[in-house]
Amino acid sequence: MLVVAVPLRISLFGGGSDFEDFYKENGGAVLSTAIDKSVYVVVKERFDDRIYINYSKKEIVDRVEDIQHDLVRCAMMLSGVDKGVEITTLSDIPSEGSGLGSSSSITVALLHALYAYRGILVTAERLADEACHIEIEMLGHPIGRQDQYIAAFGGFRFVEFGDAGIVVSDVRVPREGKWRLDDNLMLFYTGVTRSSNPILAEQKQNIPDKLLILRKMKELAYQGREFVESGRFDELGALLHQGWYWKKQLAGGISNESIDGSYQRALDAGAIGGKVIGAGGGGFLLFYCPNFKKDSVRAELKDLREMPFHFSGQGSRVIFNARSGA
Repeated sequence: MLVVAVPLRISLFGGGSDFEDFYKENGGAVLSTAIDKSVYVVVKERFDDRIYINYSKKEIVDRVEDIQHDLVRCAMMLSGVDKGVEITTLSDIPSEGSGLGSSSSITVALLHALYAYRGILVTAERLADEACHIEIEMLGHPIGRQDQYIAAFGGFRFVEFGDAGIVVSDVRVPREGKWRLDDNLMLFYTGVTRSSNPILAEQKQNIPDKLLILRKMKELAYQGREFVESGRFDELGALLHQGWYWKKQLAGGISNESIDGSYQRALDAGAIGGKVIGAGGGGFLLFYCPNFKKDSVRAELKDLREMPFHFSGQGSRVIFNARSGA
């Protein structure tokens, strides 16, 4: 038996510019960080040749082609594992529609676990690339390519997208500065999970009409990296507010009356800026808030559930492998 853990992520700037329909001609860039909340995939060898899959449902099938869970089916096809296994997926947070990139993290975790089960070492780059292939090419999901890369690589990353390929870079921030930024960010769960596909499909369809906004959002990613690396965190908070203004214009459903109301209440209580994480419509709200204002924001958003978190430097990793004695 082996267990793989893959981090969830918070995307700060540049979301939307990672759609291939945009970055092939315009280039794209995102500033994103892994956090200390994860998804897990457990793979266990079975005595028989059947395939057992445990998630919100339980499946028992004889052939890979009969698996209903799209991500498991595709990951098994790519990895070459085709019988005699039990696969279980787990998550630290609601696993669907949270906005924290859980779908891509699960895809990366499945690939990593199944390759490790076969004794095959794979790079973070390969995991990310194959996860993109599963979600975008094999399943036709209307998504970009940032989540798969931050899930596989982990850490605080700046990812650039272009016709020539994808480049993942470290964000250089002193340890003390990273602690301060970490401490000034707050996550609140709206209590609403939703499928991101309808919002993202509309956003993808709107790309030709939203080129100016997407270029502005890409530039915010470069500005955000500069502010992080130079320790200008309050300016980063104001930049989040600017990015949220642009993001809401990409598609309908990204925000709503409830989200806008919670966002404004947080600003009135002392937050400098924020955004909905992921596609929008629900999931988690992120706020940049000076430490001395955090209690005021908590009191104002007492109807929402706060999720404490910290940055994580770890990407996809095997955390238990009984075969190797780990």
